[in-house]
Amino acid sequence: MNPLKRYTVLGIIFVWAGGTLAHFLYDWTGRNSLVGLFAPVNESIWEHMKLLFFPMLLYALFLCCRFRTDYPCLASSLCFGIVAGTLLIPALYYAYRYVLGRDIFILDIGIFILSTAAAFLLSYSLTRSCRAKPWGPLLYGMVLILFVCFLRFTCHPPALKIFEDPSRANSQENESPPF
Repeated sequence: MNPLKRYTVLGIIFVWAGGTLAHFLYDWTGRNSLVGLFAPVNESIWEHMKLLFFPMLLYALFLCCRFRTDYPCLASSLCFGIVAGTLLIPALYYAYRYVLGRDIFILDIGIFILSTAAAFLLSYSLTRSCRAKPWGPLLYGMVLILFVCFLRFTCHPPALKIFEDPSRANSQENESPPF
């Protein structure tokens, strides 16, 4: 197995494990506000997008340091994967919710697993083909915008459905930031 393929598989596993642990990290740390910037602070779809975004961003930084000379298209390809995987989470969630009319926990887990695998497989394919390289600056900007939005909207979530915590949907607690 070539190194890129091996590290792609390891990345999928890393994000699955890291995202799963991150799901509980905010509560495990006594609702630490710094941890809340990078781990979900509630059950909203927006907060669950962090489960893929931050572990994959961390792994992407590692990969770029490790393979920066071997794969010149790696950074732009990983950025594409991060953006695509992160946005695939709400797309798939709202699609199945529209069709079925309700949440199904196992489908939510499946979406995380599928989105992570898709993000890395897209990154792998684009690294080999170099098709994302011309779009590098745009992709870097998109990752940066998502990063800033995660930080900002954790503290000040807009009044949109994607930011709504379904476990608090009928309470006043949903009106204010979690910390």
